[in-house]
Amino acid sequence: MTVFRHIFCFLIFIAATVLCPRQSDAAIVQNIRLGDQSGSSVRIVVDLSEKTDFKIFPLSNPDRVVIDLPKTSFDIKESALPKKDYLNKIRLGTKEAQTGRIVLEFNRGVVIKKSFLLTPQSGFQWRLVVDLELMAKTDELKQVTPEWYDNSVTEEKKPVRQTTETPKNKPLIVLDPGHGGKDPGAIGVSGVYEKHLTLAMAKQLKTLLEKTERYRVKLTRESDEFISLYARRRFARSVNADLFVSLHADSIRKPGTRGLSVYTLSEKASDKEAEKLAESENKVDLIAGIDLSGETQEVTDILIDLARRETNNHSSYFAEKLMTEIRKEIMVLPNSHRFAGFAVLKSPDVPSVLIEMGYLSNKEEEKLLRQASYREKLAKATVRAINSYFAEKHKANFN
Repeated sequence: MTVFRHIFCFLIFIAATVLCPRQSDAAIVQNIRLGDQSGSSVRIVVDLSEKTDFKIFPLSNPDRVVIDLPKTSFDIKESALPKKDYLNKIRLGTKEAQTGRIVLEFNRGVVIKKSFLLTPQSGFQWRLVVDLELMAKTDELKQVTPEWYDNSVTEEKKPVRQTTETPKNKPLIVLDPGHGGKDPGAIGVSGVYEKHLTLAMAKQLKTLLEKTERYRVKLTRESDEFISLYARRRFARSVNADLFVSLHADSIRKPGTRGLSVYTLSEKASDKEAEKLAESENKVDLIAGIDLSGETQEVTDILIDLARRETNNHSSYFAEKLMTEIRKEIMVLPNSHRFAGFAVLKSPDVPSVLIEMGYLSNKEEEKLLRQASYREKLAKATVRAINSYFAEKHKANFN
């Protein structure tokens, strides 16, 4: 009988091992810590046994920050969680699909500044870090809707090649919504992320451009995903773009500063990039349509420099057209056409500009940028500038 009992217990153990999910397959929240940073900044640290995706968003009435962790369970009790004078309570729960949920309820408004995962080190396992900014109790700044705060951990992706066929004799415009995925970009005074505003703007601009039936339009990203700066630039060159427009929004420690600006590549940055290209890139692919593989280094340098200078001229020409149209509609900065060495502007053969749509650190401008009607005004001005640019380019036989 003892032998049969042992066999029966062994079979139960095997069945439990095979049929039941192992706890190690899911992350476990082992602790939640709160630390006060400088001024009104607060840091939340969630100690995890494993790496996991996460989503963070705010809710109001009362003011809360919600953290969702897929396939995650808790090894802590609510009674053991930290207590702070700005915090009403912390609640733990589980929603559908074994998603662990942490709800932090505050007695005042709060802005989500940034969130990121730390890899195991210094005796700690995985840690989710969330930085918050506490608002004064009298502040009643309206929060944006939760969908702006989807911060799922995403790996770097290559830009998606849209498959819709359009006549290839039409100019191809590549729109580049800045940031994305694990890179939120600037964070506005209400907590809105730059990466979401730039994508919203790019989609509106794409729609208006396609309505003209004059252009083919591609986006470097269609959703909230991380794409490296090099991959964005490389994508524009790989599809033989006729114009590259990168969309961004700024932030500064001077909340009174507002206004749009447009950047093109500085001459200094252009020279350095030409040197790097000549040294590291495949000579067959340095300049679209020209195979430099049989040329000497001296000839290669000269041709790259000429191509880069011509491209810079076209970029600056378009930037001036752009500012002429935009300043008719919205506020721009003094000296609004600026020059810098932004990585996405360094294609030697694709005219490129970067639009800083405004300052998310300015309450009024951030509020405007969150409005589709305001972005529509900016998009229409950009379409007019693009129309004028290609009309003049065709007239001058630049092609």
